Amino acid sequence: MKPLEPPDSHYLAAAEGWLGLKNWREAGEELRRIDPALSEHPAVLLVQYEIHAAASQWELAAETAATLAETAPDEPGAWTALAYATRRKPGGGIPPAKEILAAAQRRFPSEPLIAYNLACYECQLGNLAQARTWLGKAFELGDSTRLKRQSLQDPDLGPLHDEIEGM
Repeated sequence: MKPLEPPDSHYLAAAEGWLGLKNWREAGEELRRIDPALSEHPAVLLVQYEIHAAASQWELAAETAATLAETAPDEPGAWTALAYATRRKPGGGIPPAKEILAAAQRRFPSEPLIAYNLACYECQLGNLAQARTWLGKAFELGDSTRLKRQSLQDPDLGPLHDEIEGM
C-alpha cells in the first residue's frame, strides 16, 4: 500500500509523537483527523493498535490487530500485535495467543520477535524445555545481546532468568 500523503501523514506523525510521550489520548485525537477513507491503511491501523494497547483496551486492540493482519498479512508485527492483544483481552489468554504466534512462526521462520514471544508463552505455560528452545532460536535469529538483556527484564521468562544470566 502506498504511503500516506500530507496532511494525513502529518497527523499520523503527530499521533506517533504523542505515543512517544506516553499520551495516548492526544495520539487518538491526531489519528481522528486522518481521512476516514484511510482508516484501514496499515500505518494508521498500527498506530490505532498502539493507542488501544497504551489505554489497555485489549478487545479493541485485538480487533484492530486482526484487521491489520488481514490488511498486511506479510507484516510479522501485525501477528505479534494480534497475539499480544489476544493474550490480554477478556476471554483471551496465552493458549490462543500461542496459536496465533505458532502459525506466524511457520510463515516467518526467521523473525526473532516471534520466537522470543513463543519462548515467553511456553515459559508461562510451564513448558520450560520448549521455552529454552524458542529463546535459543530468538537469540540465534536476532541481536542476542539485546535479546538477552530484554529477557532478563521480562517477567514472563522469570523461571529461566538464572539460566539466561549464565548464557
